[in-house]
Amino acid sequence: MRITALAGGIGGARFLRGLKAAVSPSDEITVIGNTGDDIHLYGLKVCPDLDTVMYTLGGGINEEQGWGRREETWSIKEEMKAYGVGPEWFGLGDRDFATHIVRTQMLAAGYPLSAVTEALCDRWKPGVRLLPMSDDRIETHVRISDADGPRVVHFQEYWVRLHAAVDAEAIVPVGADTAKPAPGVLEAIADADLVLLPPSNPIVSIGTVLAVPGIREAVARASAPVVGLSPIVGGAPVRGMADKVLAAVGVETSAAAVAKHYGSRGNGGLLDGWLVDSADAGAVAEVEAAGIACRAVPLMMTDVDATAAMARAALELAAQVAEAAK
Repeated sequence: MRITALAGGIGGARFLRGLKAAVSPSDEITVIGNTGDDIHLYGLKVCPDLDTVMYTLGGGINEEQGWGRREETWSIKEEMKAYGVGPEWFGLGDRDFATHIVRTQMLAAGYPLSAVTEALCDRWKPGVRLLPMSDDRIETHVRISDADGPRVVHFQEYWVRLHAAVDAEAIVPVGADTAKPAPGVLEAIADADLVLLPPSNPIVSIGTVLAVPGIREAVARASAPVVGLSPIVGGAPVRGMADKVLAAVGVETSAAAVAKHYGSRGNGGLLDGWLVDSADAGAVAEVEAAGIACRAVPLMMTDVDATAAMARAALELAAQVAEAAK
């Protein structure tokens, strides 16, 4: 089976680890990673979501944080602070710095981000084919109003420094409208036997991937079933502050509302199937009324076994959707 997943950072990476445990070693998984979170710091190109997937699946992630390297040290950050060079609010550990240095050197030598990502993965061997959504520079920005007045900040500043404490008025994936999908992205969607939308942030993770011209269209016309998993459980994000960015685009923080935001493929949207948590079983009828097959199953990724069970439920729903379409 060829499975293609669109993914963000922590939630997407943890789901993918469960997916790997749920499928056969002969199955092929391609991950199209969000690069809208990318940021330049200390002269280095940092790709948080790509690295989180790579480290998580390659065994190098800090499990407690869900990001960054395990057994990390912070000497470089402390020295930069001593020089008065910031930003202090974004944590790059010593081990993590090495990844960003290698990436930046390769980019400066003329290699595209997709080739650089492949080279980095050659060390980590994540067991999936990891593709950036685009080789072009894309950065998600957020429009806010605070004590400094109305302004636009990089998504990392909004999420990490400001902790999404102020309302997001608009989400803008800068550069996405003129970007091109990275090599292999559209083919991975077209050739898939299953397309998955993991429980990543639907606006600034998967939504940014879909903002690259051609990717949304490829998912909409995929010959394979498209199944998503809700990142909202019991009316709240499982992790992070997705409610803030959902509100910015007028979407209610509920499992049913996110499903309808993606839309039914039968009505010009993206989804054939949608999994909600058992706590949201009451939403199943509403989602199915929107033309999307829906099932309620446990969706809390408490460990790899629980996450693998989620992945198997997605595979089963995909099989049911495919059978019903015959």
